[in-house]
Amino acid sequence: MPPTSNRVGFCLVKSMNLSKESAHQQIFSRAELASLQHIPRHIAMIMDGNRRWSRQQKMKIMDPLAGHWEGTHNLFRITWAAIELGIEQLTLYGFSTENWSRSPAEVACLLTVMKKALEYYREPMIEQGVRLQIIGDYRAFPLPLQNILEETVHATRLGQRIGLNLALNYGGRDELKRAVQCIAQKVEEGGLRVQDITEETIGRYLDTASLPDPELLIRTSGELRISNFLLWQLAYTEFYITPVLWPDFSPHDLLTALQHYQQRIRRMGQ
Repeated sequence: MPPTSNRVGFCLVKSMNLSKESAHQQIFSRAELASLQHIPRHIAMIMDGNRRWSRQQKMKIMDPLAGHWEGTHNLFRITWAAIELGIEQLTLYGFSTENWSRSPAEVACLLTVMKKALEYYREPMIEQGVRLQIIGDYRAFPLPLQNILEETVHATRLGQRIGLNLALNYGGRDELKRAVQCIAQKVEEGGLRVQDITEETIGRYLDTASLPDPELLIRTSGELRISNFLLWQLAYTEFYITPVLWPDFSPHDLLTALQHYQQRIRRMGQ
């Protein structure tokens, strides 16, 4: 079997023409766009099913790389679709704090795919007006990947069409732990009184402090759990679960999710 870096490069070359085409072609018809009466400002997505997709494609179970690359490629295809739909913020669960428990080979694959995808898709993101933000503690990643992340965040900082928020080395409990530690330090230093701590205070110390809470969560592959994702922010979010595996989740699957969403009545506890 070829080395990991060579296999990534092979998958990347195969996908280049399609990714360039999908970044510039119109995806939805006028009638499809007109069918949506209200669009959620912020959608969160749990991109699940890459390994199952690989198995369905009769690829070796111990070589999940192809599924992870196809899933990463699809991340950007869905981002282009979200721009066309008028979605302002898209938050995607890319690498969880629990993913470190996978085999070293698979973790290495995930990090390699992440690095190469960011290198390749940086220019298309700039062209499409994507503003990249990272949530989670990415300092645990190898230094070359940290550098690529920071360079891409800086390069896309002026993007105005959509905020793409990648959750990397992210866990909802870890986020809350880090927020509580920061608040406790403020109290200890005398900059904040315990009685002044409100829900808004906590929100200001979360990774998503600059973002509105998601109105819609989409999870692919049919799993019925939130997997330690945005535990605070999803308090009143609508859920849409689809059996479609992430690499097969199409822009029109996203449109279907929005059509279901617009039929919901968001009572917000009232």
